[in-house]
Amino acid sequence: MTDDWRADRIGAALRGENPTVLRRLESGFAVIGDVQFLPGYCVLLVDEPGVQRLSDLPRPKRLAFLSAMDRLGGAVERACGRLDPGFRRVNLEILGNTDPFLHAHVWPRYEWEPAELVGKPVWLYPADRWTDERFRLGPRHDALRAAIAGELDDDGA
Repeated sequence: MTDDWRADRIGAALRGENPTVLRRLESGFAVIGDVQFLPGYCVLLVDEPGVQRLSDLPRPKRLAFLSAMDRLGGAVERACGRLDPGFRRVNLEILGNTDPFLHAHVWPRYEWEPAELVGKPVWLYPADRWTDERFRLGPRHDALRAAIAGELDDDGA
């Protein structure tokens, strides 16, 4: 499979062609992040192409999206807490400044992060963290993927 799915992540998820999808949730797709410099990074993608912001959704769908974000955040928290003793917390963000579709970032945070960054937004990490091959999602993340997916299954909300 090529990386063509990246050009239309939501459409690819709807077609079953997005390899980062962990689970289909009630109002979106739980996906593992393309980069894993903070292991367990996930994203919730809205399941309606063309939706750019939370306010584009009718109120019930908006609340369902926020509930799914909470569910994914809890799954990441439990999985990362079990797999890494340095796990601290999860940060949840809906930003929308770069990608033109509604999505929520779920960032695990760790005690072992550099002291100058541990209490700051992840967006302040150096550019190489986003592009270096050693942080790219790959087979070495299969156990982490399975742990987060298992937590989503166990939650069953």
